[in-house]
Amino acid sequence: MNLTIKCEKRDVFGKNASRRLRREGKVPAVLYGGNEPSTHLAIQKKDVFGILRSESGENTIFKASFDAESKDTMIKELQTDPVTDEILHIDLILIAMDKAVRVSVPIVVAGEAVGVKTEGGFVDLITREVEVECLPGDIPEQIGVDISDLHLHQSIKIEEITFPKGVENVSDPQTLVVLIEAPAKEEEIVMEAEEEEEVEVMAEGEQPEVIKKEKEEEEKKDQEASKEEKKE
Repeated sequence: MNLTIKCEKRDVFGKNASRRLRREGKVPAVLYGGNEPSTHLAIQKKDVFGILRSESGENTIFKASFDAESKDTMIKELQTDPVTDEILHIDLILIAMDKAVRVSVPIVVAGEAVGVKTEGGFVDLITREVEVECLPGDIPEQIGVDISDLHLHQSIKIEEITFPKGVENVSDPQTLVVLIEAPAKEEEIVMEAEEEEEVEVMAEGEQPEVIKKEKEEEEKKDQEASKEEKKE
């Protein structure tokens, strides 16, 4: 993807300065990597969204243009507001096109499993990303996994995936990626429901030990008081 993003150098820092940038529709960023000093930048939000919505997403390599310079870079980390999901800050990393990088790539399943089509199972995608190492120009947009031949209870691990030429897996090869599971039997669902109901009834009927003890003591006092009244 041949993309150039115009950035602005910034020399005012702090929370107030960052808030002001965000009000102006920009995002504070830091560009670092290699032997060069870190550079503080401001990027238009619309340009950031354009990168994230592209097919390669955060793995998009683009040129950051500022002060008549243009540097190959990619997003290293996004900081977002946990409540509003607003992008608060971006870490960018310099990319050397002749040096390998490590990135996480989404896994996409292809085909319809035999275990789903004729055996009544369903696809459980357990691992949605895989970490790979390759040259920046070889970063795949996704890793496809063909599940067509899978029957019920069969699975695929990372070690069984065929990666594109020049792309090396660095995730645990034993990691389970996808499994064809059988739906729960109707009688099992009924039994589970009955067990849960029984537990709830038991919980409602049980008294905490402390309350039970206090009740016994009160009953004992009442009995003793009744005996004293009869004596009088």
